[in-house]
Amino acid sequence: MQFNYSKICSELLKDLPKRAKEIVWRRFGLGGDEKETLQEVGDSYDLTRERVRQIQDDAILKLKSKVKEYGPISEYFIDHFRFAGNFKREDILLKSLGGEKFKNQVFFLLTMKDPFFRFSENENFNSFWTIEPKSFNFVQKTISSFQNLLEKRKQPLILQNLSSQQIFGKSLEKKPINTLSLEALRSFLEISKAVQQNQEGYFGLRDWPEINPKGIKDKAYLVFRKENKPLHFAKVAKIIGNSCNLQSCHNELIKDSRFVLVGRGTYALKEWGFFPGVVKDVISEILRISKKPLLKKDILDKVLSQRLVKKSTVLLNLNDKKFFAKTNEGKYTLANREI
Repeated sequence: MQFNYSKICSELLKDLPKRAKEIVWRRFGLGGDEKETLQEVGDSYDLTRERVRQIQDDAILKLKSKVKEYGPISEYFIDHFRFAGNFKREDILLKSLGGEKFKNQVFFLLTMKDPFFRFSENENFNSFWTIEPKSFNFVQKTISSFQNLLEKRKQPLILQNLSSQQIFGKSLEKKPINTLSLEALRSFLEISKAVQQNQEGYFGLRDWPEINPKGIKDKAYLVFRKENKPLHFAKVAKIIGNSCNLQSCHNELIKDSRFVLVGRGTYALKEWGFFPGVVKDVISEILRISKKPLLKKDILDKVLSQRLVKKSTVLLNLNDKKFFAKTNEGKYTLANREI
């Protein structure tokens, strides 16, 4: 449904005294301009901030009695809230209802209508609107349950792949969470500052690099997670794009312990089970974990699954008697381990 928001706002204000009309117009940015502060408006009229506020409040009180004439808008707004579980983050709501052009007008009309209640931004939540303020406790519990799930899974989640049972466990609230729509859950999570959504549609905790990557190293980490295989640093830089040059990318990969050099300029993620260090370090770690001597073939296979090197390189390191010893059975162990 399309409304001429500018015309409706102009009609609402037309009977106000000229100064009151101008103050409301400027304070809400109804001309498509930026909203002006009390101080900015007051300076232009040689009025105090409080006097501007008083004129604005008196004008809005008069306008609220007139806004009843615009019932279809109210019904349209209410339907929008119902679809979103009765809660919606302010910036998303205004853009959805009015687009980029009429966000200020929509904000003004929401302010005029009694069913709509605004919560201001605070440490934990973005600014949002609702038609059921008493249900906010339920919204908070829902967000908290989802945070617990994220902390348990330790990875971003996409809502379509989850069931209510997975999110909320066996104990459901009196208000049936299992009937909560996907759109309502999304709206609840968008209100939260602790839980955020990335560009690929995944929800996670705001300090996770998958959600809010900080700098080249986090962007590189996301590239590896997405490609799911070792990559040369030049390939990583290319995928990241113009914001990353080759040398910067290489430097970040070298310094960050999440990445392991597995070949000439090629890196993998440590979380995939790759050991840090040179080939000699990898052999040592393999033998340490085995807790028993290993055949040359087994060592070769394990090292080559860790490093992109030639067999001869592995064998050259394995023959270093300072670090490795050969048993009577032809197996290899650490030099300082009893044979």
